[in-house]
Amino acid sequence: MSANSAPQPVKLSLPLEYQQALFQELRKEDELVVLAKGLGLMRLVTNLLHSYDAAGNNLIIVVGAEDRENAWIGEALAEHAAISMSPKARGLTVVNTDFTSVAARERMYAQGGVYSITSRILVVDLLTTLLDPERITGVMVLHADKVIATSLEAFILRIYRQKNKVGFLKAFSDSPDPFTIGFSPLATMMRNLFLRKASLWPRFHVTVAGSLEGKKKAEVIELEVPMTDSMREIQQAIMECVEVSIQELKKGNTGLEMDDWNLDSALLKNFDIMVRRQLDPNWHRVSWKTKQIVSDLTVLRSMLHSVLAYDSVSFLQHLDTIHAAHSPQPGSTRQTQPPWMFLESAHTIFNTAKQRVYNSNAKPTENTTIDSLKPVLEELPKWAVLGEVLEEIDRDLYFEPPLRDDSNGTILIMCSDTATCRQLREYLQSMHVKPPKESEDAQDDPDSPKVSAAFMMRKKLRQYLNWKRQFAQISSTLFSENQKALDSALDPRIAKGNYKGKAALNKRRRVRGGGSVGSNPSRGANGTVVQYFEKPSEVTDLMNEIKITEEEASLKADIIADPLEDMDEFYELYEMQDLVVIHAFEGDQDEHILEEVKPRYIIMYEPDAAFIRRIEVYRSSHNDRNVRVYFMFYGGSVEEQRYLATVRREKDSFTRLIKERASMSVVMTVEGKGVEDPQEAFLRTVNTRIAGGGRLAATAQPPRVVVDVREFRSSLPSLLHGRSMIIVPCMLTVGDYILSPQICVERKSVSDLISSFKDGRLYNQCETMFQHYRNPMLLIEFDQNKSFTLEPFADLSGNLKSVNPNEAPSDLQSKLVLLTLAFPRLRVIWSSSPYETAEIFEGLKTQQEEPDPIQAVRAGLDRDSRAEDQAFNLEPHDMLAVVPGVTPKNIKNLTLKAENIREVANMTVDELEPMVGREAGRQIFGFFDRNLIDVDD
Repeated sequence: MSANSAPQPVKLSLPLEYQQALFQELRKEDELVVLAKGLGLMRLVTNLLHSYDAAGNNLIIVVGAEDRENAWIGEALAEHAAISMSPKARGLTVVNTDFTSVAARERMYAQGGVYSITSRILVVDLLTTLLDPERITGVMVLHADKVIATSLEAFILRIYRQKNKVGFLKAFSDSPDPFTIGFSPLATMMRNLFLRKASLWPRFHVTVAGSLEGKKKAEVIELEVPMTDSMREIQQAIMECVEVSIQELKKGNTGLEMDDWNLDSALLKNFDIMVRRQLDPNWHRVSWKTKQIVSDLTVLRSMLHSVLAYDSVSFLQHLDTIHAAHSPQPGSTRQTQPPWMFLESAHTIFNTAKQRVYNSNAKPTENTTIDSLKPVLEELPKWAVLGEVLEEIDRDLYFEPPLRDDSNGTILIMCSDTATCRQLREYLQSMHVKPPKESEDAQDDPDSPKVSAAFMMRKKLRQYLNWKRQFAQISSTLFSENQKALDSALDPRIAKGNYKGKAALNKRRRVRGGGSVGSNPSRGANGTVVQYFEKPSEVTDLMNEIKITEEEASLKADIIADPLEDMDEFYELYEMQDLVVIHAFEGDQDEHILEEVKPRYIIMYEPDAAFIRRIEVYRSSHNDRNVRVYFMFYGGSVEEQRYLATVRREKDSFTRLIKERASMSVVMTVEGKGVEDPQEAFLRTVNTRIAGGGRLAATAQPPRVVVDVREFRSSLPSLLHGRSMIIVPCMLTVGDYILSPQICVERKSVSDLISSFKDGRLYNQCETMFQHYRNPMLLIEFDQNKSFTLEPFADLSGNLKSVNPNEAPSDLQSKLVLLTLAFPRLRVIWSSSPYETAEIFEGLKTQQEEPDPIQAVRAGLDRDSRAEDQAFNLEPHDMLAVVPGVTPKNIKNLTLKAENIREVANMTVDELEPMVGREAGRQIFGFFDRNLIDVDD
């Protein structure tokens, strides 16, 4: 069937002009589509999939979809099929690890349809021809910005294009930034995707702007909320710490490209990743101070968000945890505090954060001392504005009822994360409840605000003081135990109690500046900020100020009361116009929220550029729905700067993409990379072995490598395939890569090497390799973008000869030495990257015979085992292997005679006995039946 035939007469849900134009463009030709965030990428994908699904007899593969996107696509295809009454539409089938049977997948592929397949399963099915690439009608790639040269998705597309030059191939992305990093990045990405054309659709595209800026605009009200003086002071202090940290990074790493290391870039989400990526190749050479600053930047940037999103009590608690995490252990003399804590700005952060929650009395009275504390409980300014907006909406609904339309009348509040959702829900539930004093003041003052967060903040302060008391007890316990040990070591008389009742000479005391929290916090002996702990008297004063009132106690009783006796009174369905829905931003999923809730009022508690566009698309797509949007942001804050920087960065990215596309030559992909000329293929098979006469022999087959299917997590199989080697995926019990009948390679990354030494797995693997192969090899492969080193070399003479012969050495180098002593013939290959490994493998395969996949699978199995019986699905096999009673000898019978693990779990002892024996069957049955036995007992 023609891949890009005329569109089928199916009903689509693409009401806007740019959506229809892009759909028609995609039906005609293969291309990479880069769409701005919020313009409805998933809606375009689902409509395109439905157009092929409704035609029938098509086999469409979706690559790179996430779980929530699979759910969306499946639901959308079902709705399209129901609306258009398409008898041939089958909907989406998700193929993941739940499909344990190879035969079941083969039957599904033969029937056709739309399949979303995980990359690991798809690449194995393509290599084993379980899924014939020539039968595929087309492939659609989501998140194309993640398809790099070494990814599994690029491997899949290479296999597909080698054997299928007729099927369509379309790629989608809504993140333009990755396409602008590096040298000619767009051409490189298109080469990885095997595409020749790129279609760019920014927000400023003429067709997009015309579709969204017509007569049907949403009513937008911008609310610039001023920050409090304390918030502004804390934010400025954090920014100073960030700026100083960046300057210190530049001083210590002068040889790097640091044009983007500035305060504006520090506001972007990926700044930490960008800095770490540049330092990774030399990470083993950078100083401890540099590593500490890189870690500090992440903490400081999170604080910039927290000071705007957290309430004052939660932010102070957050600072306490940060201080405790970076403080040295009690009694330790090692310097572990981050450098920014020595700055004056750090004192400003901690001091001002405390002043927002509680403060000392300005003037002592007869009944109070200067040490007593009074609650301040500063509220977030957005709360009051949110309450005013809700009151305004209520007034409008009462005095000026809107005309009847298709909206539900719901109020939708959108914020950044679920923590903010919980905060707002708690505020809305208690904003009309006030403490007695405030209630009396409100009666006297008609201009007092009608809503307040005092009830919620008093509750949070009580919880914080209880938490702080437990936190202080834990800290003091740790300190006292450590102090006793130190004192005992210094003077044995202390251990005998001779100095009982005297304080330790070097015990840390809290020094308060004049007894006031408002003054600068004290510094430690080394100049860093000392954590503040309230005195018991101060805690008592605070608790008296915020004690639980009768109204709070009655509210708490109502919550605890069990409403099941009067379910009709407590449980009912609310009308949509009576609901206030609070939801966090979830990317493309927000389109579902808008379509399902159909809100008339939308309050954006925090700015998000993508959601603003989704509102534009939603309003422009529905003539009969009126929308009013309240856009809230803190004026002059990091929040506003980050929003503006995101919009500016996306615009700059699209501008650079447009310029590169205009000057880009034709990307030769289909007949270039990955598709080899027959003459070149013949020359690659020429074997240069000289057998007594100096003649060249031409082999009948290209180079072949047998690969364990678990290795498809790495990029090495893809790189080997790119070097025109035939990859044969098998489930191997010995080795990871079989290069020849004599060469077996066990591949280890650095992290895997460390873990395999700890559990002794590597020694067993080496033993089995020596039993079945003449030349076993251990490959230690490093990440390409990280340092090519393990750890600094040291004197290992004392570590190798341990006093306890049963005690293993602690460092990795010693373990490697002991491994080579235990296996003298073991060859260790050090590779700096997967690219280097592929080149090493190509060199090792010269003058060697090709491996036999059947023999490779049989290695390590029983002699009567058939290699053809081995399944390629490892997840259920690995899960079954750890069950008590299952051994390498009897697991074959279970996997052959049972369809899945559930069937094994439901078997009785009598059913298991013919397959595994009586004793093993009893252990397996007991393992799966353990919960039932526990319940009965």
